[in-house]
Amino acid sequence: MSTAERTLVVERPAARPAPRPSARPSSTYGKRTHPMWFLVPAFAILLVFFFLPTLFNFVYAFTDWSGFKGSIKPVGLDNFTQLASDGTLLRAVRVTLVYAVLVAVFQNVFGFALAVLLERDNRLNRLARIFFLIPVLMSALAVGYVFQALLKPHGSLNELIGAVLGRTFDYAWLGDTTWSIVVVALIHAWKWMGLSMLIYLAGLKTVPEDILEAARIDGASRWRTFWVVKSPLLAPAVTFNVATALLGSMNGFDVVQATTGGGPARTTEILNIFIYRTFGQGLFAQATAMSLVLFLLVAFLAFPVIRTLRKREEIL
Repeated sequence: MSTAERTLVVERPAARPAPRPSARPSSTYGKRTHPMWFLVPAFAILLVFFFLPTLFNFVYAFTDWSGFKGSIKPVGLDNFTQLASDGTLLRAVRVTLVYAVLVAVFQNVFGFALAVLLERDNRLNRLARIFFLIPVLMSALAVGYVFQALLKPHGSLNELIGAVLGRTFDYAWLGDTTWSIVVVALIHAWKWMGLSMLIYLAGLKTVPEDILEAARIDGASRWRTFWVVKSPLLAPAVTFNVATALLGSMNGFDVVQATTGGGPARTTEILNIFIYRTFGQGLFAQATAMSLVLFLLVAFLAFPVIRTLRKREEIL
């Protein structure tokens, strides 16, 4: 090799060994950032205001606890048998179930219809969504008292109907023993239908656009695309809305108390209204027994419904 050729040879540097990966990542993901005793205040609040009252609820339901006695003695199932013998328990349970089913149906029908009507994003629909969300933010007692004033025999609603008909109209919307439970359920559903609308809107917005486009390419009409493609994909929203409506109405109190107070003739006396009245009469043990019945009713009715709806999601 000549001297000129040797000058063209470029010496390559020796290859450096690859850096060894560190045994632990530098990220702090998964590391505890606070001591466990920080959770003590939260658990203390849960213990005092939730777990202990729930435990004593199971205990006092089987005693003769009363505002007219100085001591508390166990009585077994006497409170339950007494409530069942005079028909008080069965009537309150029946009214509660009817009220819960009506609220769940009305709230979901109204919420679903509003979500479909207001699905498109434009200025008018956005304003309408805000308008229908206002009742959700209002106090339930305030809503009940407003509707009580509107639905009186000489209230604004009857005056408006009378002006349209050209004659006096004085129907007692909250005084009919047949339809008062339906009217109160409609008021409850009206207050919360904005929340159901919001959940259904969120479900409609998550439907993939390519699936809808494929349905249109296959020649499906808008109506068929909605019921065959969109509706099955709203199963999680249906589960959430039905569950919240059932649980909320079975534990309802304020709307019924503000509108009818359980009347007329106890046709709207749901379990919480009866518990409230019984506590006011000093019969603490019977009221506690009814609250235990309400707890079991929610557990054995609402949760199986939720489980059925969750299985329906898997099928769809």
